[in-house]
Amino acid sequence: MPATSRPRPAPRRGPVLAAVLPLLLVALVSCGYGSQAVEDRAKVVAQGPKLSVDAVRVGYFANLTHGTALVGDREGFLQKELRGTQLRTATFNAGPSAVEALNAGSVDIAFLGPSPALNGYTRAGGKNLRIVGGAASGGVRLVVNPDRVRSLADVRGKRIATPQLGNTQDVAFLHWAAEQGWKVDPESGKGDVSVLRVDNKILPDAYRSGSVDGAWVPEPTASKLIAEGAVPLLDEASLWPGGRFVITNIVVSQPFLERHPDVVEAVLRGSLRANAWINTHPREAKAAANAQMKVLTGKALPVRVLDSAWPTLRFLDDPLAGTLREQAGHAVAAGLLEKPRLAGIYDLRPLNRVLAAEGRAPVPDAGLGVR
Repeated sequence: MPATSRPRPAPRRGPVLAAVLPLLLVALVSCGYGSQAVEDRAKVVAQGPKLSVDAVRVGYFANLTHGTALVGDREGFLQKELRGTQLRTATFNAGPSAVEALNAGSVDIAFLGPSPALNGYTRAGGKNLRIVGGAASGGVRLVVNPDRVRSLADVRGKRIATPQLGNTQDVAFLHWAAEQGWKVDPESGKGDVSVLRVDNKILPDAYRSGSVDGAWVPEPTASKLIAEGAVPLLDEASLWPGGRFVITNIVVSQPFLERHPDVVEAVLRGSLRANAWINTHPREAKAAANAQMKVLTGKALPVRVLDSAWPTLRFLDDPLAGTLREQAGHAVAAGLLEKPRLAGIYDLRPLNRVLAAEGRAPVPDAGLGVR
C-alpha cells in the first residue's frame, strides 16, 4: 500500500505529516509553481527517419542542477539522437508541476529531483512514472554568515534556512542536526537550532537583512548567498560515500515508456552524450548551460555565482538509486514520512541497454527496480 503519514501526538501536526514524501505539495502550491513557457525550439533541426512517435515532449528546470538538459537541449545532443522525431521542451518552476504534466500527458519525459519523483510515484500507488536514468549529483551546501557562525558547532542556536518544510534539503539538514545530537521539532523548526523555511527566490534578501544566519540550500542559491558575503561551511557531498548523492533524475511516464521505448532510449543516449561533453569540456558546458538559462528566463547568472556553483555539481548517468532509498529513510527518521513502498520506482533496463551498446557496465537499482 502507498506510504501514509506517521501519527503525531499533537493533532495540529496532522496536515503537515500527511505529506507522503519529503516534498510537500501544499507548500509548493503556495509558492505558485507552474510551467513557464514552454515550447522551446531545438537548436538542431529534426532530420532523418522518425522513431516510433512524431515528437517527444521533455520537461526540465532552468536550473544548474538540470545542466544535462540545459546543455543537451542547447547543444543539440538530445535532438541528434532523436533523429526525425522532434524534440519539444517545456520548463517548470517546481517538481509537482512537472509530475502533474507527466500524469496529464502534457510531457512524456522530465528531468526531476528525487523528492517530487518519490512523492509523485507514491501518491499514484506506483502507477504513473519510472525513474529511467540519472543526470546530476551534489550541488547542495551549508553556507553561513561568518560573523555569526565560525564552526559547525556554532550552528547550534542559530537560524538556518532551508527551501521548504519537508523538501530534500530540509530533510537533509534535519538529519544532519539529529546526527549532531540536536533536537528540532520537524514541523515548527524550533529546537536546538531554528529551522526557517524560506523560498530560494527571497532567501538572498532574507540573508541580507540578517533574518537568517545561514542556509542549507542547492545551487545556485548557495552561491548567491556567497556573493552576499556568506561562506561555505559544509558541502553535503562530504556526507555521502564517494561524495555522490542524487539531485536530478530522468523520469518518464509509464504509458510512454511502454509504447515508445525506442524514444526513451534515444533521450537517454542524448543525455549520455551531453554528460560526456560536460565532463570533457567544463568551461564550454558551463557557458552553454548559462546561455540556455538566459534563453529560458531572460537572465543569465552572474559570472561569480556561476563560477562558484558549477564545480559543486557532478554530471553522471547513474541515478544513484541507493542514495534515493537513503534520502527516504532520512525523512522517515525525521518524523516527516511513514516508510514508503518504493519497489518498482526504477526501470533501468533502457539505460542499461544503452550502456551495454557502448561497452559500459550496467548501473544498479538498489533493489527498487521493476521485476
